[in-house]
Amino acid sequence: MKFLLATAAAALMALSIGSAFSADLAPLNSDTEKDRIDWSQLEAKFGAFPKLPDGTKAGAVSKTLTNEYWRSLGEGYKSFGDRVAVPVVYQAAQSEGDQLGQLTIAEGLVTQGYNVLLVSPQTDSNLQPIMEQAKAANVPVVNVNDAVIPQAEHYVGNVQRDNGVRVAKWFIKNRPDGGKVAIVEGQAGVYAAVQRTDGFKTTITEAGKFEVVASVPGNWDRQTSYDAATNILQQHPDLIGFYANNDGMALGIVEAVKAAGLQDKVAVFGTDGISDAYASIRAGELTGTVDSFPVLTGEVALESALRLVAGQKLPRVVATPQALITKDNADRYSGAGDAVRKALLEDAATGN
Repeated sequence: MKFLLATAAAALMALSIGSAFSADLAPLNSDTEKDRIDWSQLEAKFGAFPKLPDGTKAGAVSKTLTNEYWRSLGEGYKSFGDRVAVPVVYQAAQSEGDQLGQLTIAEGLVTQGYNVLLVSPQTDSNLQPIMEQAKAANVPVVNVNDAVIPQAEHYVGNVQRDNGVRVAKWFIKNRPDGGKVAIVEGQAGVYAAVQRTDGFKTTITEAGKFEVVASVPGNWDRQTSYDAATNILQQHPDLIGFYANNDGMALGIVEAVKAAGLQDKVAVFGTDGISDAYASIRAGELTGTVDSFPVLTGEVALESALRLVAGQKLPRVVATPQALITKDNADRYSGAGDAVRKALLEDAATGN
């Protein structure tokens, strides 16, 4: 009961803060916002990294550290922080559903004197209450990937809808006869899950030869996704493929496909590019993933945040890279940091 009351209170607070901000700032859609710049153009348009005020420090709060993607994002924060001698405190909720716990962490960071706050919200609304608090303290807030706070003034991350589009285009090219496909979604209502799902579903349906026979929640959970995939395969043994909104879910689906003896017939794609996904791709199990390069995203996000601290006026969105990874190109995108950065800069130059 206490949890329900606290959740309701947080929702009401978020609603009132959203109303306060709405007069000044249009709700953010990070995929379509026109005030944007590609990560590869930051230095060209805003110059070399600026001098920061003495004692600058950054606070960051993530969804959870049980998921490798968010641990890798933290590695990116630390990497860039070490490069420019800015300490970064990185904390996270205990699980991907701990909305109030994450809010408590974020509120604490605002009051502890950090010069900028980077947040990756659990949902589009659970961290809205800190926006007014941070603004009053003159602390810039950068929304980093995944869920999107509608009133966020600054966002760093990839185009979420394009994750699903890239996978759909793989099926259209590599399964020209079409067939039945299924989607395992992330947490209901979270911006990234909604956009990834819509990108896949719309693109593959418009191709005309494919039928999306199921689109079910996996809640970012491997076991839940295994169970969902098992049920779908029992109902549709002629399925040709799955798309999952993250890699943990995709790896659960791979186990379900193997248990059904359909690994040679059913393609499985995930999202995020975690190391287990790369290993599974090389082993010939997971067909592919859309890597959104969390270490690089963390580096770009902290660089953008610190440019704000230095007084630069950045666009509202800084778009970070992604790539569809299969066995054919896994080696190109899985080297050391500088090698991956070079490959992605080449992609940006050629429009890939």
